[in-house]
Amino acid sequence: MPRFLLSLAFALGMIGLSVVPGAAQGQAKAVFAGGCFWCTEADFDKVPGVLATTSGYIGGKASDATYNLVSAGRTDHVEAVEVTYNPAVVSYQKLLDIYWRTIDPTVKDRQFCDVGPHYRSAIYVRNDEERRLAEASKQKVAAQLKTTIYTQINASGPFYKAEEYHQDYYKKNATKYKFYRWNCGRDQRLEQIWGAAKGDS
Repeated sequence: MPRFLLSLAFALGMIGLSVVPGAAQGQAKAVFAGGCFWCTEADFDKVPGVLATTSGYIGGKASDATYNLVSAGRTDHVEAVEVTYNPAVVSYQKLLDIYWRTIDPTVKDRQFCDVGPHYRSAIYVRNDEERRLAEASKQKVAAQLKTTIYTQINASGPFYKAEEYHQDYYKKNATKYKFYRWNCGRDQRLEQIWGAAKGDS
């Protein structure tokens, strides 16, 4: 990488922007695991400033990054979503705030009707500033909910894009997706957890 780009990357990292290889100017990336990646993708696509979402796998080996293996719990991967966003419109802190309201952080190795460590909730941080913000937000959530928070905060690693039929599943298969989400009880449980805390940021 040319020296001036290294300097720019360092400067942006110092102010907390996530600069990653392949990210275009004015873009940053963040990775969140919130159970079924169809739902996590749908939730983040609604956020102003989010430019794109990609369903995929993180935490394991490239050779294991297939839906059949991951969904069967036969890998170290977790279902996750890579969020590409414009930090001039939406901050990483705001993405964290939104993320918490889309998951159940009070359960271990599951999310809603999806059970197993491959459905655990986790935030994958790319630098020290993201870790600081993520840890602080987790402490805030623990204080709000007054219970143990099982959401992990892990160093980010290679992110493997899921099979094409999983991308934008909620758009391509709207009826099936809505049926799944309702029967999984996701929104009902989120209302139970966060309903009383709607005024908090």
